[in-house]
Amino acid sequence: MLSQEALQDWRGLALRVEEEVRRAIVGQDDTLRLINVALFARGHVLLEGDVGVGKTTVLRAFARAIGGDFERVEGTVDLMPNDLVYHTYVDNEGKPRIEPGPLLRHGERLTTFFFNEINRARPQVQSLLLRAMAERTLSAFNREYSFPHMTVFADRNRVEREETFELASAARDRFMFELRMLTPSDDDTRRALVFDPRFHDTDALIDTVTPGVVDWMQMNTIGAAIQRSVTATDALQRYAMDIWAATSDPVKYGLQIDGVDMSRLILAGASPRGMGMLMRAARVVAWMDGRDYLTPEDMRAVLPSTLVHRVFFTPVYELRRAELADALVSQMLERVATP
Repeated sequence: MLSQEALQDWRGLALRVEEEVRRAIVGQDDTLRLINVALFARGHVLLEGDVGVGKTTVLRAFARAIGGDFERVEGTVDLMPNDLVYHTYVDNEGKPRIEPGPLLRHGERLTTFFFNEINRARPQVQSLLLRAMAERTLSAFNREYSFPHMTVFADRNRVEREETFELASAARDRFMFELRMLTPSDDDTRRALVFDPRFHDTDALIDTVTPGVVDWMQMNTIGAAIQRSVTATDALQRYAMDIWAATSDPVKYGLQIDGVDMSRLILAGASPRGMGMLMRAARVVAWMDGRDYLTPEDMRAVLPSTLVHRVFFTPVYELRRAELADALVSQMLERVATP
């Protein structure tokens, strides 16, 4: 068991990680905080956003601050599961060679794995990644590989629809957060991104982040200690259970969306895993705020990003998912009684 003093020291380091990344990234403060929360809650993240908003740059910056190794894979329609495990080539002597692929080549040093445009990859590839996310192990070359410190980030292409394979609902449920990185709307930030030369050299920008702020090999231990150290009152637990019930039965809690028959909206509510991830993330928010107890605001800070992709609509409403999911979460925050 880590002492409270050790946890406070780690809290300072966690906030410094975020501070270091902010030196390289502008206009994405909310996203940076939630990625940092996910890292210390030991959860995977599904990213959405406009093209060219800097998702890879953000993840490279976090990977440098956290330490360990970073790997990126591009999703393509011809990518096969074995391409993640190994690759073959002919060496200088004309002999065939087999070497570990992107999932395996770093061994236990792999901390950040970014799968760009995951919905361009076939379901077989997605399934392999999901297993690696869940178990953080993979069998290949007659042995088992382990990457216990890995956090997976995946990005979905939301612009093009041809030759894409949408993630199944069960697959999306494996991600702790679904985060939207939008183009900054602030004029000063937009002007800086366009006219400030330092944002045009990504490698130099990443070099401004101090490397290895934390000991990445201790992240799992710290994450577990955070979960043990932050408590929830009976009233807070009732609030969490009401939120969970509202994802399945919005009518009972008076949730309303214009033009929607709420009794026919929900096909399935949030899963036990989803609610567990919500509470894991909320505990990290409390810890980062210097507390050893949960408040409703801790839950509300992560509720949209945790539940928006975990409520499934009936077919008649599924085509309006992006609009309705946000509206439903807003109604939960507004109408479910807060202790």
